[in-house]
Amino acid sequence: MDWSLRACSRRGHVTYAPDEPHLRRRLRADTALGEAWRCLRCGDFTLGPPYGEGPADEAPLVLRGRALRDAAVLRLLALERCARGLLLFLAAYGVWRFKGGREAVDRAFEEYLPLLAPLADRLGWRLADSKLVHTLHQLLATGTGTLTWLAIGLTAYGLLQVTEGIGLWLLRRWGEYFAVIATSVFIPLEIYELSHRVTWVRVALLALNLAAVAYIVYGKRLFGVRGGHAAYQAERHQASLLEVRAAGAPSGGSAGPPD
Repeated sequence: MDWSLRACSRRGHVTYAPDEPHLRRRLRADTALGEAWRCLRCGDFTLGPPYGEGPADEAPLVLRGRALRDAAVLRLLALERCARGLLLFLAAYGVWRFKGGREAVDRAFEEYLPLLAPLADRLGWRLADSKLVHTLHQLLATGTGTLTWLAIGLTAYGLLQVTEGIGLWLLRRWGEYFAVIATSVFIPLEIYELSHRVTWVRVALLALNLAAVAYIVYGKRLFGVRGGHAAYQAERHQASLLEVRAAGAPSGGSAGPPD
């Protein structure tokens, strides 16, 4: 997949007219329909005046190629984190409502459970030995204070996930650090849970979190990896300058509009 062309088809081309005459000539072309400028993202010419102009050093930092792919991966992770946060908010709301209407739930449980016993016996389901029934009994026996703290904990964890998702979606540096730290904190807990019981959901979540941490740390040069923040900024800045200088000057010489 050509990520640059895909992005331009969705967002439009990004054209820029540098003040330097030799660079301006490389990025501009005259056609029968008027002037055309080369897109800094995909490299194709587009008719019309440029969307920006100024010194080459101030050309916009345009994501292209691998950078666009990385952005797509980070935004997929952002959606997953926001979805987790939403589920946690719903769980917190359910716990809070259960806490508020606990007496009604307890009364309904005691009234309707005996009515289900004959049907359960016919189906061969022993309610007395049911794990679901035992779990419900434990929930009903949980203190009000414990339920309050559980709701607060679920809400806080949901906010953590949503904040992580927002930072990743906006492609902010702080969001990448926040995502790595927040995800790494819970990895020991996930490993501990796996040591007690292995399920495919737990394995999948652990694998996803490990892959996300490794991908962000290595790809975004966090915590000094591969030169750290300075190398990351230099790479982005250099790429932008090279785009301006090389976008209109392929190996064949001066560029012209497409056939």
